[in-house]
Amino acid sequence: MDDSHTSLPTSHLLGSVPAVIIEDKKTTNYQVPEANLQIFPPTDGGDRGRGYQTLGSTNGDEQQATNGWKGVFCVSSYTQYFNVDTDIVLERIISSLNPLGGNFFSKIDANPDLYGLIWISTTLVIVLASLGNCATYLMRKRNDSSTSWSFDVNFLNLAACAVYGYAFLVPLAFYFLIQHLGSSASLVRFWCMWGYSLFIFILSSILLLIPVEILRWIIIILTGVASASFVSLNIKSFIEATDLMIVVVAAFVLQVALALFIKIWFFP
Repeated sequence: MDDSHTSLPTSHLLGSVPAVIIEDKKTTNYQVPEANLQIFPPTDGGDRGRGYQTLGSTNGDEQQATNGWKGVFCVSSYTQYFNVDTDIVLERIISSLNPLGGNFFSKIDANPDLYGLIWISTTLVIVLASLGNCATYLMRKRNDSSTSWSFDVNFLNLAACAVYGYAFLVPLAFYFLIQHLGSSASLVRFWCMWGYSLFIFILSSILLLIPVEILRWIIIILTGVASASFVSLNIKSFIEATDLMIVVVAAFVLQVALALFIKIWFFP
């Protein structure tokens, strides 16, 4: 073959490597824009809010929802009322067992809790339902040895309605009453104080298992007076600047009425 065939250009053929052309190129420094996370859908109303929004804006919305009326339906707005440990709860329980032990509101002023209200109320419901059935069985067994054990589930329904209704509605009623009479009140502190006042009924329910009627009445009367004294004395100290003795008397009477209700319906 002639040498002229070897000089044909081959850069246009498939798979050929083009010659390297060295050119001076101006290098340009590109700055990467700052990353900005987006979420969808937007929470702002109107046409301007259509589209994406930054992730950081949700914190402000959540804070506003907690502080506003929407906070009633937000779980995070109630966490501050459960920020207690075992030592604090035990201290407040012991204080509730001693009506003359000092002003209970001054002890919970910095950190009133709803943990005691819910925990004590739930425990009291279970105790009344279970021990009430046991006490009824023991009294019937004492009079009739052929009596067989049976669990009345109505005790549980009645205990739940009575205890939860009393623990939540009575402090609420006193809160609005005191506000209406022109004195300042704190609903959370009222719930806290009334919740711990129910603990003594858990202890007395155990003693009410004794199948001696006269002894049962003595136990429940002492329990009712002790719990009523705790509630009324603290209410009196809370509204000490105003002449609202009718409120103190009403709190005492309602607490004693609760004690009588427990004796009549659960430990007949």
